[in-house]
Amino acid sequence: MTHPIRTSPGRRALLTLLGAAVVAPGVGAQPQGAPCDKPVYLTFDTGHMGVAPLIVDTLKRFDAKATFFLAQEPTMDGGQTLDDRWAPWWKALAAQGHDFGSHTWFHDAWAADLPDGRFRFRRAAGEQPVQMVELTAAQYCEELKRPAQRFLEMTGRPMSMIFRAPAGRTSTALLAVAQSCGYRHVGWSPSGFLGDELPSDRFPNQALLEQALRRVKPGDILMAHLGIWSRQDPWAPTVLEPLLQGLKSRGMCFAPLRDHPDYAAWMRKPAESALAQGPASSRPRQTN
Repeated sequence: MTHPIRTSPGRRALLTLLGAAVVAPGVGAQPQGAPCDKPVYLTFDTGHMGVAPLIVDTLKRFDAKATFFLAQEPTMDGGQTLDDRWAPWWKALAAQGHDFGSHTWFHDAWAADLPDGRFRFRRAAGEQPVQMVELTAAQYCEELKRPAQRFLEMTGRPMSMIFRAPAGRTSTALLAVAQSCGYRHVGWSPSGFLGDELPSDRFPNQALLEQALRRVKPGDILMAHLGIWSRQDPWAPTVLEPLLQGLKSRGMCFAPLRDHPDYAAWMRKPAESALAQGPASSRPRQTN
């Protein structure tokens, strides 16, 4: 499922203008055992998966570990991100030493806290029609756990008890519920928003690359996706490869989120045994 990444003459020129050397295959990796004293933390949320193999190929070239937040989203091949077709890919990715967290099962973005203790969400993934759903606290916990249950089935490995809310939207009450069922939220740094979900006619790849190279600093958590349906000019790997090289040329390195000082202790906790159980039979209410 992997594809070779080639560097075009135009991209070579762009790298030269940015003062970054073009990386040949197998070059640019952090030496084994070398200290990572200026780390940045790469994170990717699921998406249409059309560029997912290219992203992982690029990470391999730089010996970069990342954190992937998983939801059950539609893919360009007509399936879903966590279906049987993609299961071997996730298993191979887990074997490479990356980190994984929940992105909720249905990609539910928080919209409001309700007076009775429930929450309203905007359920939208890919090009699916938007639905508004209401979940109890218990149902939201199941939303967080289902990707972890599926990940365990696909890989034989537990997922860390971390999550990223779709669109980064949360409330104090929602975070409290998540923590009550064992989950801690991971956002991203202000300068770590890489812009791959923005329209490419207004935010072209070169502009996003130059902005990231100006703004990203050691300690930042960066955020992008495994494919955005609405972006006409794909962000990855066109921006990802020169971005990694540019950050590396400034002395930065790529550490897994389990090494982040805010999350290291939390991610060492064993996954809850409840994750091996099937999801609750309760279903969310839907509103028009």
